[in-house]
Amino acid sequence: MPTVSVNRDILFQILGRTYEEKEFDELCFQYGIELDDVTVEEDGSTAYKIEVGANRYDLLCVEGIGQALNIYLGNVATPHYRITDPKNTDQQTIIVKPATAQIRQYCVGAVLRGITFNQARYDSFIALQDKLHQNIARKRTLVAIGTHDLSTITGPFVYDALPPQEINFVPLNKTSAYRADKLMELYSSDQHLREYVPIIKDSAVYPIITDSKGVVLSMPPIINGDHSKITLNTKDVFIECTATDKFKAQIVLDTLVCMFSGYCEKPFTVEPVNVTYESSGETEQFPVLEYKPLKASVQYCNSLVGVSESADFIAEKLALMGLSAEATSSEEVAVIVPPTRYDVLHECDVAEDFAVAYGFDKLAEDLQLPPTNTIGQEYQLNYYTDKLRVLLSQNNYTEAATFALCSKADLGDKLRVDLSLEPLVEVGNPKTVDCEAVRLSLLPGILRTVAANKHIALPLRLFEISDVCLRDNRASHTRGTGARNERHLCAINYNVRAGVEVLQGLLDHVMLALKVPFNEEAQGQGYWLEGKDHPTFLPGFCGRVMFNGREVGKLGLLHPDVITAFNLNNPASALDLNLQDLLDLNAQPF
Repeated sequence: MPTVSVNRDILFQILGRTYEEKEFDELCFQYGIELDDVTVEEDGSTAYKIEVGANRYDLLCVEGIGQALNIYLGNVATPHYRITDPKNTDQQTIIVKPATAQIRQYCVGAVLRGITFNQARYDSFIALQDKLHQNIARKRTLVAIGTHDLSTITGPFVYDALPPQEINFVPLNKTSAYRADKLMELYSSDQHLREYVPIIKDSAVYPIITDSKGVVLSMPPIINGDHSKITLNTKDVFIECTATDKFKAQIVLDTLVCMFSGYCEKPFTVEPVNVTYESSGETEQFPVLEYKPLKASVQYCNSLVGVSESADFIAEKLALMGLSAEATSSEEVAVIVPPTRYDVLHECDVAEDFAVAYGFDKLAEDLQLPPTNTIGQEYQLNYYTDKLRVLLSQNNYTEAATFALCSKADLGDKLRVDLSLEPLVEVGNPKTVDCEAVRLSLLPGILRTVAANKHIALPLRLFEISDVCLRDNRASHTRGTGARNERHLCAINYNVRAGVEVLQGLLDHVMLALKVPFNEEAQGQGYWLEGKDHPTFLPGFCGRVMFNGREVGKLGLLHPDVITAFNLNNPASALDLNLQDLLDLNAQPF
């Protein structure tokens, strides 16, 4: 869930009164949000960290939270947002060139006219854009927002896609011009912008927005131009959003203009922008600011919430949630959903808002407990896993908890494994090399743990029981994800003389606990060891663990190259056991 940091004093100013912390926490609970934390900023101000629903984009700034709570408390009516024609000027237009279809094919826009900023409003305006980028815009991959001082630029505006060598402009907060490809190199190491660089870096063309004089407004989704940056003195704001998903761009634009149109000279008004697609000749007007009609059954709402109230009562409560509602009959309520509430899609969403406005604390008084009570059973694999953890701890092994993500080098070169034979589940655009792939073995994590604890007296005997992730295209095993988890046990004996006999004893103890008999004939039922070399282990000192004729693990002395690769000073033996297969094949362990 997104967490929004708001200045407490500004929020209370919007609400028209101050609250004790406990009192405000209760108000948040009643509305369905949560006061997650209270902190003191460097300037001495108090900040409230408020957790909101992931689909409530209207609550991602102090303006939205304050307005929603004011409506809920009955202090104000739900504002009506209007599109107004521009005065003394032509309506702004964005011309979308055909080349943009190669990279980010959609664009929307709007104008906030006569807006008044102060430092707090300006900071909130920027913070809301960042929250929208991180949430619905999926870190700018779906939508990228650009805001500009309209007085510094001249329409009509052109949205095009050009080779990076042909793009040259002064980026935001810089003093000199950069060519686009050089700019990407610069931002590849920037703490805030480097995560967005891969979105377009390998494209043959980069998106670019210019005005009628060729001034660059922005190169989405990376950076705006410095020429049109907004300041505290900006009065007219031109907003453009480029996107790969037009509907999400519409949501982002509507949310942004609704939250800040209240600061305009004419509150809650927005000037539209025409978007013309040159390839088709089609013209669309944005923002949409659609008020959607919806009908809700009184019987449905009552049954879902667990009460018995009239249509007029339900309509009255829905008004507290920002929904215009009217009882059209004793059995139906007509609801108008404002452009700020894109989370309301169905009758069940109306019923949910009714439940919130009714009060969950009041619902508890009316509800009756069911006549029966059931308790869920622990997942069988987890039950046996916990038992084995206790067993290994009792055998003087220390449990390690390592990361599920690791580098491809840890899984491949360092273990002397050919990854082309064991394809990885890789992470797209990892921030660090240590997060390149999901582990397919627990061994690298344990070896890195040993390397970080070489100062501890020998022997070091560690184990981990956790999941690895394997590529698998069988729909019955992966539910269409192309990968599956598999529970493994890995143990290591790190010592001056790390013979495999120590771990073989541990293996015998584990099998004894699982009630799996040792089979000396090495065939049929039970478990046994078979000599078989593996690149990770020293030749001649490695074997595979067989169970009912099927390989379920490996045991051996680690290869010297593996020891060196993980910066270890002593030999080590390792046991890798596939518990998933072992427990699936064995009916009644413990």
